Amino acid sequence: MKLPIDIQNIQFIAANAPEPLMDFDSRQQRTDSDGKAIFVLNVIALTKEGAEVLTVKISDPPKGITQGLSIKITGLVATTWQMSDRHGVSFRADKIEIFQSSPRVATA
Repeated sequence: MKLPIDIQNIQFIAANAPEPLMDFDSRQQRTDSDGKAIFVLNVIALTKEGAEVLTVKISDPPKGITQGLSIKITGLVATTWQMSDRHGVSFRADKIEIFQSSPRVATA
């Protein structure tokens, strides 16, 4: 089941540059149902309650995103999954782009 996420009060910061999502068995880049390559991006989601790191999948590779940039996410959904005794939540977005006039976050 896909659950849309209300992101109005969440600020997102890129934790790294986008990377190809690789298939564990074939070692080839995974594709979506339309045959587009899938990428992953770790993002820091900031709210007034705190921060969380999410791994977000996207089919269109975000351009120019580097660690520390403020980003805008469109169409973020959470999907639950289960394999044998393992289960979790995965995140997918329709679009990720650099947030206009974004200040860089200092990195160590």
